[in-house]
Amino acid sequence: MSKDPQPTLRASAVQFEAVPDRPDLNLETIRRLATAAAAGGSQLIAFPEMCLIGYWHLRRQTTQRLMELAEPVDGPSVSTIRALALQLEVGIGVGHLETDSAGRLYNSYTVCLPDGKLHTHRKIHAFEHDAVDSGSEFTVFDTPWGVKAGILICWDNNLVENVRATALLGASVLLAPHQTGGTNSRSPQGMKPIPRELWEKRTEDPAAIEDAFRGPHGRGWLMRWLPSRAHDNGIFILFSNGVGRDDDEIRTGNSMIIDPYGTVITETWAADEAIVTADLDLALIPLSTGRRWLRGRRPDLYGVLTQSQGNELAPRAARFSSDPVQM
Repeated sequence: MSKDPQPTLRASAVQFEAVPDRPDLNLETIRRLATAAAAGGSQLIAFPEMCLIGYWHLRRQTTQRLMELAEPVDGPSVSTIRALALQLEVGIGVGHLETDSAGRLYNSYTVCLPDGKLHTHRKIHAFEHDAVDSGSEFTVFDTPWGVKAGILICWDNNLVENVRATALLGASVLLAPHQTGGTNSRSPQGMKPIPRELWEKRTEDPAAIEDAFRGPHGRGWLMRWLPSRAHDNGIFILFSNGVGRDDDEIRTGNSMIIDPYGTVITETWAADEAIVTADLDLALIPLSTGRRWLRGRRPDLYGVLTQSQGNELAPRAARFSSDPVQM
């Protein structure tokens, strides 16, 4: 059971540019940034999706190569993070490519708590590679700070039902690791790529890349939907994102922390690694608008939410489909 909640929880969302296929280098970056966040008093630190080995390049790899890169949750990489969490006496969440005992692959995210416990979420809507399976469970767990936390990875957060289910299962804090921004969306008004030359010239012209990161293909896109996930469910969101080169796309960072009213309480648009930290005022949760809405639900009317419409697609097909949606 959770302890009685603290008045506040100091948490951090971290962004950095992962080196593809080099968990050794990425672990060193995570160690350095986690140590800095802990020195600033952070108790819970969220790193990005698939930050141990990189992300978007995985779609180009063979299944055999993915199997070589993957590790079980009790493998050396997550075990290193677990030891770091124990050493720093903090919670640390990291994204990784997981293989299970049956040889299945998952886009996973593990939170290592300061009491030594591990909690792993398998991305429910995995689309990165045909060989990567989707998870089939929500992930909500007790923490040493008296609040329940949940995990949803990247596209999991776009589907409103997932965040609502996570809140209904008791989560007050949602870790939302991503690799997003600057994607080449098929939607006419969706995200578009950030020109690579802006990233490569970020030192000479920092204003240009900052404008791009804050624009419609970075922060502007996030503001269309991400705050509403926090507001409508009365939860805090720790949005941690990659930044910089991710295969042939540029990730836009914009890591931020959002309160249960949908207010961005801290954020960065730096074209660089960064740590954003905030004290989460847990007293905001019980009387937040979203929590009142949860209590006002009419579950007897919601059978349609669990009925197939007949046009559902597997995550990968849905993510890359360019067909108009007919309802």
